[in-house]
Amino acid sequence: MNLKEMVGIEAAGYVKDGMVVGLGTGSTAYYMIEELGRRVKEENLSIIGVPTSYASKKQAEALGIPVRTIDEVEAVDLTIDGADEISSDNHGIKGGGAALLFEKIVATYSKKVLWIVDESKMVDTLGAFPLPVEVIPYGSQQVLRLFEKQGYRPVLRLDEDGTPVKTDCHNYIIDLHLDTIADPEALAVTLDSTVGVVEHGLFLNMVHTIIIGKSNGPAVNHVRP
Repeated sequence: MNLKEMVGIEAAGYVKDGMVVGLGTGSTAYYMIEELGRRVKEENLSIIGVPTSYASKKQAEALGIPVRTIDEVEAVDLTIDGADEISSDNHGIKGGGAALLFEKIVATYSKKVLWIVDESKMVDTLGAFPLPVEVIPYGSQQVLRLFEKQGYRPVLRLDEDGTPVKTDCHNYIIDLHLDTIADPEALAVTLDSTVGVVEHGLFLNMVHTIIIGKSNGPAVNHVRP
């Protein structure tokens, strides 16, 4: 069993009967959704899943997990998702899979947020992983130029055929190669106020519990009640 599978299965154990569960996106969340599907089938677990991407929705439906959109539920009890980086002060970067907008919406309207990662994602300071920023296509070149002037070393994310990657909302992703983000809160404010930016991958003060996959087993970090 690899580390991603280990933490995915461990996290699925936090889901209780009757919960509305935010279903994350990515290679680690995949194993969590698979385990929830097994529990639904073998343990008659009764849950509602709120997927954070069309990929997670398709996977959940194939496993027999009932799904709803974020607008079809009053609130989400627990969202379980991966992260691309987590700093020592428990801030995160997400969006490597281009699902950051849906992921942040679902997390924002969740009572609890649980992140699942392998130990390679734990860092002292955010920034080595390029920060994804979702922008609308119209004016995206202007935003790109603005980011260049600000010294963010932006790169428009492209598919294998050389066309811009499109999110589930048909927006573009610009990745900022910052190396180190000394003040994530200040950067978040700057990005939030930039016209054309839909959302960014800084997930600050959002997580309640982190499960870290290590060679000797999963480690649990309770960040806040």
